[in-house]
Amino acid sequence: MDYFLENPDHLWYLIAGISFVIELSIMGLSGPLLFFAIASLITGALVSIGAIDGWQSEILTVGLLTALVATILWKPLKSLQNSKEKTDNSSDMIGLQVLVSTKVTTTTGSIRYSGINWQARLADDANVTSINEQSQCQIVAITGNIMLVKQV
Repeated sequence: MDYFLENPDHLWYLIAGISFVIELSIMGLSGPLLFFAIASLITGALVSIGAIDGWQSEILTVGLLTALVATILWKPLKSLQNSKEKTDNSSDMIGLQVLVSTKVTTTTGSIRYSGINWQARLADDANVTSINEQSQCQIVAITGNIMLVKQV
């Protein structure tokens, strides 16, 4: 403990490292601990060059920098996390013709494949507004667990 009292910059580097490891391994880059880790790293650098001195100033600096980093990085990180739905065009289900089990529209519906009802909706380039029950449709893409279909 005496080591960190004599070298407070090393304490901030340690805190930043632990925060980064926890953020990346457990929390999955969700944000709050990442912002704190970056602020701790910057504070450690400021203490190293002598720009700030004293634990009160260091804690205030970490708090202010955390808010600043969060303000700057919040939208870019959210846009990465909430990027447009990823459409899978590589599934072996794509191209199959299946039976519609409940009416498929642009927002809801289901199809029957391999004895299982799958959530479905019309593909963006479908030329119809809906596909009725017991009609044939073709799977053209998959988004998450939703099948995108077109009328056959």
